[in-house]
Amino acid sequence: MNPERRNYLDPSALMKIRSLQLRAKAVADGFQSGIHRSPYHGFSAEFSEYRQYSPGDDPRYLDWRLFARSDRFFIKKFEDETNRRCYLLVDLSKSMHYTSGEYTKAEYARTLAATFAYFLANQRDSVGLLLFAEDILDYHDALCRPGHMGRLIAALDRRTGGGHTDLQKPLSQIARTVHRRGLVVLISDMLADVDSLQDNLSYLRSRGHDVLVLRVLDPAEVDYPFEEANMVRDLETGRGIYVEPRQARQAYKENFQQHEARIREACQKLGVEYVVMLTNSPLETALFDVVRSQMQRGRKVMRRARTGGRA
Repeated sequence: MNPERRNYLDPSALMKIRSLQLRAKAVADGFQSGIHRSPYHGFSAEFSEYRQYSPGDDPRYLDWRLFARSDRFFIKKFEDETNRRCYLLVDLSKSMHYTSGEYTKAEYARTLAATFAYFLANQRDSVGLLLFAEDILDYHDALCRPGHMGRLIAALDRRTGGGHTDLQKPLSQIARTVHRRGLVVLISDMLADVDSLQDNLSYLRSRGHDVLVLRVLDPAEVDYPFEEANMVRDLETGRGIYVEPRQARQAYKENFQQHEARIREACQKLGVEYVVMLTNSPLETALFDVVRSQMQRGRKVMRRARTGGRA
């Protein structure tokens, strides 16, 4: 499926739907329909793991090619049997409440998280949620059971957040407390210290987790379209400063690009997938990145199995 060839939902129209659950359902159902018409049809049934044969296993799933290489019997373990665990980490700090349009970065991030939760739950995966700002605001362990989706949506709807962005606390909590390997999706504007981010992503990766970082930005933060001099207030500190855009534009863009390059470099070094999502971008593109990431993960596991566990 090529995301550039799909007719995606317009985010402005989508955000006019008051119910967060209906928004998530609209995006996820449309994406799922596209998956079934695309070359990725059946991705959730692709096997991603092997295990050694045990008496009573169905011999139809023996991998004879792997037996020829290793002289051992292995059973293909299918993706929809693995009950993957996914943790959604959503930044609700004050900087996420910035907007140059009709809805904030926080509202876009909530909708992203709700869409992921709905889509993954339909794949029978366990989904957890952690909401944070300068402290952890709410936490729900990864489960796959009736009523869990409603609790996640209610938490996303209820929490407002505040304070500055602290990525250390949510990332370290997941690394410390979640022992079973899974997918961690961090949704944030990433307006935080890059060295701390790299240390915590490294810890997560050392624990065996796959990580996807979705940086949510307002288009104005990237383009800096401002022309008139005015007072600008820092949403996280409340400090105001008088800015002349024509004088500040070059320095702002240089600092922004340097910060962006450092985040991208840190993620690349650690094997973390990194995607920038502007708030006027279709939410389906983020789902596409999750599917692609999980398919790549499946292929890596199969390669390790075929080589006897070697990378």
